[in-house]
Amino acid sequence: QVQLLESGGGLVQAGESLRVSCAASGRTFSGYTMGWFRQAQGKEREFVAAITWSGGSTYVADSLKGRFTVSRDKVENTVYLQMHSLKPEDTAVYYCGTSASILSRRLENYNYWGQGTQVTVSS
Repeated sequence: QVQLLESGGGLVQAGESLRVSCAASGRTFSGYTMGWFRQAQGKEREFVAAITWSGGSTYVADSLKGRFTVSRDKVENTVYLQMHSLKPEDTAVYYCGTSASILSRRLENYNYWGQGTQVTVSS
């Protein structure tokens, strides 16, 4: 299985930028997707962005396009989520997960998860 460890979360002010990371170890597969989801307190986990490990193809949730960018470093086995112009409504625990479905946006298609990293955006 794949082990995932998120890091880089923290407290930022609205309008600032933050990059969170997901370090992966264990098995990776060509065509498999690394996805970012977020879960605000009291709400369901929602899709943020995804990237294919092998080719680096990306998809970002429509509401976040232009502010959020997903990338990966194959040497460091790490996936990144770069967040700009952060808003208080971006406050959530950000999780990375793996999926055998390419660029899936569906929560149920992800089978391995990290523990999450908290991002808090103050107004």
